[in-house]
Amino acid sequence: MKMKLRLFLLAALLPFTPKAFAQDPNFYIFLCFGQSNMDGAGKIEQQDRTVDKRFHVLAALDAPNLGRKKGNWYPAVPPLCRGSGGLGPADYFGRTMVANLPENIRIGIVNVAVAGCKIELFEKDTFKLYAATAPQWMTNFIKEYSGDPYQHLVDMAKLAQKDGVIKGILLHQGESNPNDKDWPKKVKGIYDNLVKDLDLKAEDVPLLAGETVNADQRGVCAGMNKLIAELPKTLPNSYVISSAGCTCNPDRLHFNAAGYRKFGTRYGEKMLSVLGYRIKQPDTQPATQPGN
Repeated sequence: MKMKLRLFLLAALLPFTPKAFAQDPNFYIFLCFGQSNMDGAGKIEQQDRTVDKRFHVLAALDAPNLGRKKGNWYPAVPPLCRGSGGLGPADYFGRTMVANLPENIRIGIVNVAVAGCKIELFEKDTFKLYAATAPQWMTNFIKEYSGDPYQHLVDMAKLAQKDGVIKGILLHQGESNPNDKDWPKKVKGIYDNLVKDLDLKAEDVPLLAGETVNADQRGVCAGMNKLIAELPKTLPNSYVISSAGCTCNPDRLHFNAAGYRKFGTRYGEKMLSVLGYRIKQPDTQPATQPGN
């Protein structure tokens, strides 16, 4: 009889038992968003197919060809955005982070990007006005994100927050907003919404914005870099990542694999510096390393 009573009391207490898996403060989450260069357009080569076990990606989309289901964590083997994507800046950002952080810290990436989109697509309250004008091929990408890329990013970020702590945001966008002097203000609006919707503290969440293909590579949109350079004046705790010397594809819009490796490494080194970590392996990779 006493044994039955003990079992009954134990069963009654089970619903109030804390979850077996709690948020890990040593699992650093980084949100990535933007257009095609954040999606990744570099050829994935053999050297890119092996990653540290501490580097993970949260699938923001189903990718049957990769065996991934939306909302689950996987080893961060590229592509990190969609199943049909390529190498991007987030790849070597994450690799640089784990190479320089203590062994007990893991890195997680959440990547939402739409090729060809203006920054307006991520504006929480007005994106529908822009989406309504998007070409059909872009509309198909938008539909993958339930018709609302910003909200999709927030939803995926909230899932990630159950497992780790959001430590920063990576942005690569601008090719579709040439000569838009309001671009810095628009980025700040999106950042402010993310901070609010994810219950973050702005002083704890730096935003890194990468330049478009540089003038030294005859970048088609290199002029946009003058406006990107203005972002830190508008958005405190934001930093611009130089694309100088980062090689590109023949279209001069997208980086190539070697360019993304160098560019992603720079994102990582800046984030490490901002978060107060010493860089053990500074960027020494030549911009002319083979890769397309």
